[in-house]
Amino acid sequence: MKIPKYVKEILERLEKAGYKAYIVGGCVRDLLMDVEPKDWDVTTNARPKETLKIFSEAKYENEFGTVLVIVKDSKGVTKNVVEVTTYRSERGYSDKRHPDEIKFEDKLEKDLERRDFTINAMALRFRSGQAKEEIIDLFGGQKDLEKKVIRAVGEPIDRFKEDALRMMRAVRLSAQLGFSIEPKTERAITKMAGSIKFIAKERIKDELIKILESDKAYEGAMKLYNTKLLRYIIPELLAGIKVKQDRHHIYTVFKHSMLSLKHCPSADWRVRMASWLHDIGKPKTKVIRGGIATFYNHEYVSAKMVKTIMRRLKFSNEDIDKVTNLVRYHMFYYNTDEVTASSVRRLIANVGQENLKDLINLRIADRLGSGTPKAKPYKLRYLEYMFKRVQNDPVSVKDLKLKGDYMIAKLGFKQGIKMGAILEVLLSEVIEDPKLNNLEYLADRAKEFDKLELAELRKQAKDVIEGKRQKDDKEMKKEFWVK
Repeated sequence: MKIPKYVKEILERLEKAGYKAYIVGGCVRDLLMDVEPKDWDVTTNARPKETLKIFSEAKYENEFGTVLVIVKDSKGVTKNVVEVTTYRSERGYSDKRHPDEIKFEDKLEKDLERRDFTINAMALRFRSGQAKEEIIDLFGGQKDLEKKVIRAVGEPIDRFKEDALRMMRAVRLSAQLGFSIEPKTERAITKMAGSIKFIAKERIKDELIKILESDKAYEGAMKLYNTKLLRYIIPELLAGIKVKQDRHHIYTVFKHSMLSLKHCPSADWRVRMASWLHDIGKPKTKVIRGGIATFYNHEYVSAKMVKTIMRRLKFSNEDIDKVTNLVRYHMFYYNTDEVTASSVRRLIANVGQENLKDLINLRIADRLGSGTPKAKPYKLRYLEYMFKRVQNDPVSVKDLKLKGDYMIAKLGFKQGIKMGAILEVLLSEVIEDPKLNNLEYLADRAKEFDKLELAELRKQAKDVIEGKRQKDDKEMKKEFWVK
């Protein structure tokens, strides 16, 4: 197995000192799945004070028996931190999250039986010279890995009473690994779902992000719904379950929201979240007019609700702004006869140039979540073309190294038509040869042009600029398959 040298050395030093030591938890699961672990955890029968004697630079600042062993390179720079924890058992969980009492144990079995799921309750022992690593699997974790099943260790309800966050962790692991949740474990989650409200919102947020980042984000979201966890995390979504829609929508608001998440082409969890919640305000705005359901201004209501939800779940201000902004502007017009350069510039100003691709991905998710067969119709491709045409204008005076302020302050020019004409002539030269775009050259040329009659030069400059603009426009239309 691919165990890093520094981890092996930690195990060997503990064993050499007369103690037993094992790699434990999720990293064993990852090794068995041939996945490189992100973190390494070691459990040992050595007490924290004994571990500190073996690793002089280690730190121990908690009551859970976890010593942080610092791994440094040859230059003394910290490269890794390995948690080395004493075998322990736990009792009483009055806050549904942390044990009221911790007891250090002498046997590995006691430590493994307190863990959440069978696939996380295995230990691996490595000893130098040993032909093969020894796997300690007391609860059938290897079989559950083969079956691709998330199963609680022992009695599921007891595990979730100990730590209610384990319910979300089960859903998250299911989404990340593509595993099913064992029926008895899933029933226990459904029964205990209400206790998730005792968990800190920050912890719920972290698990939710991991679900949205996974390859099975839609399945994870549906699992949150089926186990009733969703009603305690984002209950606002459930208001759309029976809300029917008309016109191009063939699903209820709730089903549409779920399918929009499923079809979101972006891997960014924030875009996925925007796709999931973009219509959350529709139930509040539904009005029947002429026998047809309308949802006027639902994007404004949805954005406001999303901001409230994300604040409640303790998301960062930056993430809140990103998601709410996408939701707020997801109803942008993109019929080709309505898309003008000025309207596109306004949209860019509102959404931010860096968010344009995300906005397109949200619209694609919205379309596919409505049961529409084409993800990107002609008019959406045309809008992408307009985005690029406007945001990447290749011929602009503002791109010159020589600025109007400099011409006035340093070269003695006066603000007016003549100065603007000179800048256009300079731009035409730079278009022909970009290497000429340096301050010294442009300043000298500006002085030369200031002595000349510029009417003819302006005409030539405009011909060059317009020719370049038409050439670039033709290439962009080919890129987006538009006319």
